[in-house]
Amino acid sequence: MGSQKVIEFLSQVPLLQRLPSSSHRKISKLVEFKHYESGDYIVKEGDSVEGLYFIWDGQVEVSSSSNMDERNQILLTKYDYFGYGSTGSTHQVNIVALSRVTCFVLANKYKCLLEPKSIWNADETPENFSLVEHILHLEPLEVNIFRGFTLPDAPKFRQVFGGQLIGQALAAASKTVDCFKLVHSLHATFIIAGDDTVPILYQVERVRDGNSFATRRVEAKQKGSVIFSLIASFQKEEIGFDHQVVSMPPVPSPDSLASMEELRERSLTDPRLPPQYRNRVAREMFVPWPIEIRFCELNFSQDASKPSLNYWFRARGKLSDDAALHRCVVAYASDLIFANISLNPHKKRGLKTTSLSLDHSMWFHRPVKADDWILYAIESPTAFGGRGLCTGRMYNIKGELIVTLTQEALIRKARPPQQPPKPRL
Repeated sequence: MGSQKVIEFLSQVPLLQRLPSSSHRKISKLVEFKHYESGDYIVKEGDSVEGLYFIWDGQVEVSSSSNMDERNQILLTKYDYFGYGSTGSTHQVNIVALSRVTCFVLANKYKCLLEPKSIWNADETPENFSLVEHILHLEPLEVNIFRGFTLPDAPKFRQVFGGQLIGQALAAASKTVDCFKLVHSLHATFIIAGDDTVPILYQVERVRDGNSFATRRVEAKQKGSVIFSLIASFQKEEIGFDHQVVSMPPVPSPDSLASMEELRERSLTDPRLPPQYRNRVAREMFVPWPIEIRFCELNFSQDASKPSLNYWFRARGKLSDDAALHRCVVAYASDLIFANISLNPHKKRGLKTTSLSLDHSMWFHRPVKADDWILYAIESPTAFGGRGLCTGRMYNIKGELIVTLTQEALIRKARPPQQPPKPRL
């Protein structure tokens, strides 16, 4: 049996979908094939657990000598598994073949492959991972439940960064589909501002699994309340029609542009800037974002400007070679500065504003490499009723359109701080 078929099978097993794709390749080379005829005992109650069994084909019955009631017997079929216990334990039930059955068996000595230190990479140590990869690492709690955290070095903006919710929710969804299906669209709704001091629980609903497409719905919860929801569609790669009408805007190459760190250093020493501004910049604690950004045009004016912006971005550091991770990183970065562009025409000296993402949609057209430069071209076609709409296009360095985005955000004048009540006496 070809290794590719084995990998495809393993990536359909819910228990294994949370693993890095490299783990599937390793496991495919280590499993042992075993065949059974109808009526054969695959394992007997009291037998030592020698490994983890995956049912490739056929049907088996689970029974126990302590409970022979047929109504309580369990049937297992393709993609089900048994024997997931600690080394040295014994089987608590009988497993009997009801038809011709083929199983893959992963010996106990290889079970360490089921518990990698990262959901994205089983070969490297976490110390070598980039910050954004750490941010998008989730702790699997159950097959469909994951826990995420806001790291101390992660952008917060006084609450959980919206891009973190999008990226982590997409990571949770991605770890419940087979590794040959990648997200091609997602639609997210921000419900309540997240608390960056509290872990986030991501619960995934497996809406549909087809041959070519899969659909997942994810709810992010804190303190028992849903703060964010996402629905994503995944597609197995296929060859199809190909055209692109839009062109990448004519912008400078990223290598010719200053980084945000360089711009900050310039603002500290530029004599054309007011001393008060330079002093304020110097006092503010500067924490580099996990995403490197280079603006194609600089606009630090407090006056009204056109509602558009172009900038290059990429992940800081090298990412693990997992296509799903790269799409999650792009989803994470997509919320940076996006909503603020709808405020550009309304800027005024002394006017303070606030913005808050309401919903966010993305369509992935072509493969992405999030640790290579990506151009983000943003426009805001309209704002009304306290809401601003932004659209975005992302291009790779070759000018290929790789992602299209839309976002609606709440945009308002900032409310003046409430004054404490004056004492009556």
